[in-house]
Amino acid sequence: MTQRPIEPHIPVLTDVIIAAGPTLPSLANRDELAAARDALVAELQTALASRAFALTEQLLRGALAGLEATLIEQITAKLRRELPELIDATLREHLGGEDLS
Repeated sequence: MTQRPIEPHIPVLTDVIIAAGPTLPSLANRDELAAARDALVAELQTALASRAFALTEQLLRGALAGLEATLIEQITAKLRRELPELIDATLREHLGGEDLS
């Protein structure tokens, strides 16, 4: 009969957990941990909201600046095209239709 070689001891997960000691905090400690967790969550919410609002404001200001520049350009171009004719027509109405060119 052949003998099997001795296998090294492979720990079972439950053995490792039990050997590590008590893992559940006491009830008082659980309350402290819950309070600390709640405070951390509140702090993270505030930080995230602040950064999100700052980014939103930055993006909106950039978009509005771009829109403002586009609108100014469009209005200026339209005024350049239409003002000379408007001025000419108004002067003709008030000065009796003479050729003002």
